[in-house]
Amino acid sequence: MKVLDFPSTPLSREIAGKYGYDEFIIRRWLRFFGEDTLRIVEAFERGIPKYLRINTLKISESELLKRLERRGFRLEKTEVPYCYEVVEEKYSIGATPEYLMGYYYIMDKSSCIPPLVLQPRPDEIVVDLSASPGGKTTFLAMLMENRGVILAVEPQKERIQALVDNVNRMGAMNVAILNMDGREFPKLGIKADKVLLDAPCSGEGIIFKDESRKMDRGMKDIQFCSSLQRELILSAFDSLKPEGVLVYSTCSLAPEENEFVIDYLLEKRKAELLDVEYGEKALNLTERDLSKARRFYPHIHKCAGFFVAKIIKLS
Repeated sequence: MKVLDFPSTPLSREIAGKYGYDEFIIRRWLRFFGEDTLRIVEAFERGIPKYLRINTLKISESELLKRLERRGFRLEKTEVPYCYEVVEEKYSIGATPEYLMGYYYIMDKSSCIPPLVLQPRPDEIVVDLSASPGGKTTFLAMLMENRGVILAVEPQKERIQALVDNVNRMGAMNVAILNMDGREFPKLGIKADKVLLDAPCSGEGIIFKDESRKMDRGMKDIQFCSSLQRELILSAFDSLKPEGVLVYSTCSLAPEENEFVIDYLLEKRKAELLDVEYGEKALNLTERDLSKARRFYPHIHKCAGFFVAKIIKLS
């Protein structure tokens, strides 16, 4: 898998030097995003709002809002269902009794999109192929009204406990947790109605949370992630029933981890992109039209840099 790189320019050197980035990242962003590059960088510098997702398995939206307002928090509804921006915190939003009781989950607005786009139904078998720490898994359980079956797959043993804790805290009763590599999942012979693959990635979209990513995510990291993502997306797709639906997402801005992975799947399998109602059109970098896939940007959507694609398996 070839990673795109472009010549250094006075502007790429200036932005990289001023904001402490590896110039490799900035010169790529300038080519992909043009004049929006500086807006992306400045949005990361300002920081992204904190969001929470209400858990209607345990409480109604109106009741939770009343409780948190009484505690001195101010929330604003976003364009994403069940997701609220935390506008004012009297103290940490993760330190309330309501949080400990699983009435809400603290997660970025962008991370709420994949489960909503997947549209899981209560009678379905759904697989979350890279599940820990469980924000999306427990959202799927909520959308399914704790019915049907969710298989939450997590390869790293050290991340299983966080997943177990969150599944229990959020009252997700239809979840079975599997400690295994998602690339091995098709060997189980289970065919799912829907699969969510929030793939491991280089994390360019969450630089606002981890500034080390400005300097330590280079060509080799993108190459490694892209290779892994290609293997995982084939496994995810091959685990679907005919007419099954896959949602693929990352918190990366790199096209090698996003558009190129989707293009690879469409080349290798009989599949078709479906519309995603949120976000901006995917980058036009391949011969195939991938505009139904969507990107999310910090300066436009006030969230992490994110990518979401919805794919149907053709029979």
